[in-house]
Amino acid sequence: MSRDLVIGVDASTTAAKAVVWNAEGTPLSMAKSTYPLSTPQPGWGEQNAEDWWAATANAVRRAVQTVDTSRIAAISVTHQRETFVCLDNAGNPLRPAMLWLDSRATQEVEKYGTPKVHAITGKPVNLTPAWYKLLWLQKHEPETLERTAKVADVQAFLVNRLTGEWVTSYGSADPLGVIDMNSFDYSDTLLTTAGLRRDQFATLAAPGEIIGTVSDQVAKDLGLPKNLPVVAGLGDGQSAQLGTGGVFPGTYYLNLGSGVVSGTISDEYKFDKAFRVLAAGVPGKYTFETFIGGGTFNLQWFIDKFAGVDTKALGLELTPEQVLETAAAQLPPGSEGLMALPYWTGALTPFWDHHARGALIGFTGRHGKSHVYRAMLEGIAFEQRFLTEGAEVATNAKSSQIIALGGGSRSKVWCQIISDVMQRPVSIVKESESTCLGVGMLASAAVGIHPDIETAAKTMSGTSSSFEPDAARVGVYQNLYDAYRKIYPALRDIFPAISESLRVD
Repeated sequence: MSRDLVIGVDASTTAAKAVVWNAEGTPLSMAKSTYPLSTPQPGWGEQNAEDWWAATANAVRRAVQTVDTSRIAAISVTHQRETFVCLDNAGNPLRPAMLWLDSRATQEVEKYGTPKVHAITGKPVNLTPAWYKLLWLQKHEPETLERTAKVADVQAFLVNRLTGEWVTSYGSADPLGVIDMNSFDYSDTLLTTAGLRRDQFATLAAPGEIIGTVSDQVAKDLGLPKNLPVVAGLGDGQSAQLGTGGVFPGTYYLNLGSGVVSGTISDEYKFDKAFRVLAAGVPGKYTFETFIGGGTFNLQWFIDKFAGVDTKALGLELTPEQVLETAAAQLPPGSEGLMALPYWTGALTPFWDHHARGALIGFTGRHGKSHVYRAMLEGIAFEQRFLTEGAEVATNAKSSQIIALGGGSRSKVWCQIISDVMQRPVSIVKESESTCLGVGMLASAAVGIHPDIETAAKTMSGTSSSFEPDAARVGVYQNLYDAYRKIYPALRDIFPAISESLRVD
């Protein structure tokens, strides 16, 4: 039998997931293994990189137990993007990995973040790129960098465990903030500023390029075929874009996850504060991406802290989210005057304001839990419209299709609100594991299951349903959107004052 299956691995912030895909993009087997996240101080986020490998190995081993492994043709990895680990000469971690959500490098951002850095990397000045955290290490843990043989993104670390080689894709190294986006190569200027050298980073390959084979011992341990090709993957946002089939201009993917990430593909490099630029899954192309830090994270916060919905005590076979959505669906558009500014984790595109905070505005005695929940759904939708329209103006490219994925896309109430607010149709992916599917597409194209990445994306993706704007609600939301756009400018100067008042010298 021919080798017609591929494995996609998604090493996210909380777990490693392995999915075995066939040529049509159907999952044949899936397994997941979790790992912890540590916050030793407020604003810090760390993990033991060895947990990434232990979880990945466990997930792959379990996923292939129920398929004919002789049919497996390749494996590829997607991952939490800006996360990195410093390693010694033997490839062992010198300290815990610093995660994409780690915000300790505030002073480094203020000191080193410049328009020149933005122009080189396509990343507006903000706390997310790893480059600023490397600068933090240079100041606070210089001995760590002195002993560092390799600075590895998550894919580089896992590929080394799979193959013994230090290779990653430029689509995986790019989110670290050390790549010149004009050349898809390391920026010597940025490396020198951080006191680092090229040989301390993995060799770069294009997404979809075969970068090695699984070692004999790993193949035996994980139940994989000998000499299995390992294909260069990319960060989870770009992989999600591929997984939706969004490889053609004008198609926007909308990932309704913990954060809300949306983007479109471009043949041309541009940079602007309205979006951040990343290397796309199609080699030589770019992803222009907007980002709301608080998506389902905000909703879960409300459920955990305030909702008080105990479905088990009520004897309901429902989640708290389903109960709150049912209640929110009974309310009119606009939550009877309650509005939410969704900056629970700060403001990213286009303001890049780490002082910004979330806000609920318009409370009256009439409002209750269902009003708050609906207002939060609507606030994220308003913000996404604001970001999408800003990116369209900056790129001079109008979206023709919005394809939603992620946990939030399972909410019919939320998807309808988004369609009504954005005044555009919203389609939902048929495959919930679209992020993992993206690297499955890269793997299938690399070994000839499909002739190229575009064909793989078109063949293996699809949508299951769609939502159309409701004319009766569009007008209401238009008026509310006009009001929403005034909230952040009105509060912008208050946020730093709050932060300053909490500082202890």
